[in-house]
Amino acid sequence: MTIRSNRRSLLKTAAASGIGVLLLPRHTIFGFAANEKLNLALVGAGGQGASNAGNVASENVVAICDVDTPYAEKSFKRFDKAKPFVDFRQMLDKMDKSIDAVVVSTPDHTHAVIAVAAMKRGKHVYCEKPLTRTVREARVMRETAAKYKVVTQMGNQGSASEGLRRAVELATGGAVGTIQEAHVWFNGGNGPQDRPKDKPPVPAGLDWDLWLGPAPDRPYHPQYVRGKWRNWRAFGTGTMGDFWCHTVNLAFRGLQLGLLWQPTPGTSAGVIRVEGEASEINPETYPKWAKATYQFPARGDLPPAKMTWYNGGPRPPGEALPEHPVTEHGCALVGAKGTVFSDCPWNTRYKLLPEKKYAGFKGPAKTLPRSPGHHAEWIKACKGGPGTFSPFDVGGPLTEIALLGGIALLVGEPIAYDPAAGKIVNSPKADALLHREYRSGWAL
Repeated sequence: MTIRSNRRSLLKTAAASGIGVLLLPRHTIFGFAANEKLNLALVGAGGQGASNAGNVASENVVAICDVDTPYAEKSFKRFDKAKPFVDFRQMLDKMDKSIDAVVVSTPDHTHAVIAVAAMKRGKHVYCEKPLTRTVREARVMRETAAKYKVVTQMGNQGSASEGLRRAVELATGGAVGTIQEAHVWFNGGNGPQDRPKDKPPVPAGLDWDLWLGPAPDRPYHPQYVRGKWRNWRAFGTGTMGDFWCHTVNLAFRGLQLGLLWQPTPGTSAGVIRVEGEASEINPETYPKWAKATYQFPARGDLPPAKMTWYNGGPRPPGEALPEHPVTEHGCALVGAKGTVFSDCPWNTRYKLLPEKKYAGFKGPAKTLPRSPGHHAEWIKACKGGPGTFSPFDVGGPLTEIALLGGIALLVGEPIAYDPAAGKIVNSPKADALLHREYRSGWAL
């Protein structure tokens, strides 16, 4: 085995087992030192990809892949020693032994095919939120990460903040009593839009076939690319998918919803019931405003809980925020004694309500680890340090819940989802929307 192969194997084993690893001097048999850098590949390097590139610039960026070369120009120039690629599959084939980890910052519809391909080669993966475009993809991402024992992190960066982690400790530590109700809202929507009928030429530097990836074939149009893809069902997940993994982060953790994906072997934790309403339902795009109500079953000793999501206009009732105005964005966990409240879309700050009641309140002791930064945390974990806070074990279920709301809106009827089995049990029509057929030549 090569020195680098030995090194990668050691790092993966340590990270998967949750133990630390002694990084020995470079002259030892293991061939690496504590300050040795990861070899990273970036897939998607414009827009949010450029931001992620800056946050991992402490490491060796050895390859950059982007189907829209002009859009990623700054990243190509910044990391001018990295090998350029347009097709991530060619990158993985040609540089397999030179890559330790991959950062995926592409549109939602290509997250899964890229990340799964990388994980199957033993690469650690950082992937932007929402983790995937379909529920089934999210489950495959989580299962693949576990099978290949790689370090993963989803890009909901607020997870690294002191505010989010302390708010979770307060919610789960009994500061506001038993929590059975949550409200999450975001003041942004999308709106109906007809598919463009004109067919402008594909601009130089954009490989449209690769940009489409597994999505259904359609002609290029500028209304689909460079951030505009979010509103199209073929490519994005709308406002609900886009900001859910940020704004619902506190509620997901505070209600300990991840337990629904970990029932006792041979049993079911029960079903998640979802129903919704929206300004309009368009087969091509997402609505101007939407509201989705979730009924979660008991989780161990925790009682059933209800959570309501609002975006684009509707807001929670005033009683959800004791003695506090309803803000533009927010997350409120309503307990028997008070409310844990964040008015930040990324949940990086919080308050306990009513504020007068909790003045001077210190709360339970800190129990969660603090982060050196969302990207730095992932990098350290890849090198054998402590695990990440938003691995695909968290990002997968968080994404599944978001996408279930979109399905309930689309079918126009309540759905019942078994999170352990990954099935909608009351509607074959809705169950069929948990995934979609890929374009020929693409597979997970």
